[in-house]
Amino acid sequence: MRDIPPVTQALLIANVAVFLLQQVLGPMLIANFALWPLGGPAYASTAQGIVEISFMPWQLVTYGFLHGGMLHLAMNCLALYMFGGAIEQALESRPFVIYYATCVIGAALLQLATMGVQPPQGMAPTVGASGGVYGLLLAYGMLFPRRTIMLLIPPIPMPAWLFVILFGVIELFQGLARAHSPIAHFAHLGGMLAGLLLLQYWRGKLPIKPKRRLML
Repeated sequence: MRDIPPVTQALLIANVAVFLLQQVLGPMLIANFALWPLGGPAYASTAQGIVEISFMPWQLVTYGFLHGGMLHLAMNCLALYMFGGAIEQALESRPFVIYYATCVIGAALLQLATMGVQPPQGMAPTVGASGGVYGLLLAYGMLFPRRTIMLLIPPIPMPAWLFVILFGVIELFQGLARAHSPIAHFAHLGGMLAGLLLLQYWRGKLPIKPKRRLML
């Protein structure tokens, strides 16, 4: 862990720690800290009793530290390890925190918009760091466009810029074609969109200009 920059390291530790806590307090954590759709409250029975389920503002951030299983956690942590360190070194730690948080929140907002306004009965909440991870993927493609990334299945190498475009197109197609998919495709797109807007803002390429441009 010595070679991993501090914020990336802290995010990895936090995701694993929260997952372990889920094994003890899973239903309570999901009820209070997963991302639930807008709408009236519902109630669920857990080992700890009856809990109220509804959207709360803090869920825009906290959902990004919960996961649906070991594989879900492992994949997100692997991507965070692969891309987070290089981006944190390029941006430095404080801007990296802002960037990652913006992607997580942007992913949540787009996911809420696609969920619609409805009570959460029978609706699975959104959990996982994928929105932030897809934002990191977008940043990697923009900051290091010519670096090579290897697809896992099939094992095909390609430049980072092409990798990002390919994944963005796949997520958009699956989000439109599979409306009832358990995978939050629009959260992934929301993370990428939020990351794109923030990087372009920092570069001074949006109508609203930053006080200090970052040389990215």
